[in-house]
Amino acid sequence: MESQLPQERSKLRTKDLPQVLVMKPPPLLTLFEDKFISTKFQLLKAWESTLPLDQFLTTYAGSVRAVLCSGASPVTPHIIRLLPSVQFVVTASAGINHIDLNECRRLGIAVANAAAVFSDDAADAAVGLLIDVLRKISVADRFVRRGLWPAMGDYPFGSKVIISLFVCFTQESWDCRTWKHRSAVAKRLEAFGCTVLYNSRKPKPWVPYPFYSNVHELACGSDVLVVCCGLTAETRHMINREVMVALGKQGIIVNVARGAIIDEKEMVVCLVHGEIGGAALDVFENEPDVPKQLLQLDNVVLTPHRAVFTPEGFMAACDLVVANLEAFFEDKPLLSPLIDE
Repeated sequence: MESQLPQERSKLRTKDLPQVLVMKPPPLLTLFEDKFISTKFQLLKAWESTLPLDQFLTTYAGSVRAVLCSGASPVTPHIIRLLPSVQFVVTASAGINHIDLNECRRLGIAVANAAAVFSDDAADAAVGLLIDVLRKISVADRFVRRGLWPAMGDYPFGSKVIISLFVCFTQESWDCRTWKHRSAVAKRLEAFGCTVLYNSRKPKPWVPYPFYSNVHELACGSDVLVVCCGLTAETRHMINREVMVALGKQGIIVNVARGAIIDEKEMVVCLVHGEIGGAALDVFENEPDVPKQLLQLDNVVLTPHRAVFTPEGFMAACDLVVANLEAFFEDKPLLSPLIDE
């Protein structure tokens, strides 16, 4: 009995802590659950209950003030209606397309994400993918592994990275703080001698690169289009056929953001018919399904939505999510709030 006393005391201590609803465990929680132990809140794990989700949420509707979500557990208007006490939604991801931001804004629900800690990993992946498709590294690797070098001789030329115009594309709202994170890709490619352009809803005085308000015009003068924005109603299929044709037959698309920002069917057509030069894709419109035509193309590099998957990035994201939750419950400023202009 004595050995059970500390455990019982622990239960008593946590019973009165505010609850954070988790509908399904995000990868961060699955891998690093011990990092979510806090003296400021406790996790309410819906997936451990035998109740249907709606009934479970209704049961705790009056007590849940915060929700920890991920792409596997979207925060929809329906979910929000079932949780009238919710004041804060935090996602363990960089993307926010699984949160109904309009409904959160309407109800005054604060939102925070983990984009800041993933920026360097995403930038490394974007640059690596670009170099791969330009220098044909993955294709050359397959060439050697298949024993084709002795039989076929020299391998075709790749393209120099330095000749490429690099475009940082986004339609999301920025502030000075978030630009520091979004500039990671640009800074890396400037080291290669690339020229950086950017697109946004309006010019940002703190961004030191030429601004284009029209994506089509931006694509006309660019060699490479790097997609690094969030998926919203405004950015869905923003990269359409018109933009891709404007990018041109030598143009390259790199996407480390969300698949649906590009009109995937039109991109496949453009690649198959040689209307753009290539693509390096970490994300797809209907994951994990990848268009079969892409698998046959040597001017395409594909990775399985792993641009930000590093142990260091995940641990930093855990710390940020926990810090945001603790700040919320202590009525302190959030560390990574989504900011509207």
